[in-house]
Amino acid sequence: MQFLRTLFWVVLAVLLALFCYNNWSVVPVNLWSGLILETKLPVLLVVAFLAGLVPMLILHRATRWRLRRKLDVSERSVLELRAAAAAPNPPEPTDPAMSSPLPPVSPL
Repeated sequence: MQFLRTLFWVVLAVLLALFCYNNWSVVPVNLWSGLILETKLPVLLVVAFLAGLVPMLILHRATRWRLRRKLDVSERSVLELRAAAAAPNPPEPTDPAMSSPLPPVSPL
């Protein structure tokens, strides 16, 4: 499986290198107030790709972190409940005098 992953990344890197080599041309980007930015096409595409990827990556990591925290809290709660259920119950008192919490009332 590691071989397939490595092969995928090598093929992707070769395709990216070929794309950059064949499209290394200047592209004018019109900004505001007549300002023009002249940049290479592959650089512009990488910047646009990262502008879309980074916010989604941050959102994914934050959601994953939040869900992992919820799962940890739930797992701790389940462990506490299992420990409470597995704890032995205190023995029942066998003496009837011990079972009544109130002291006996005198007839006077």
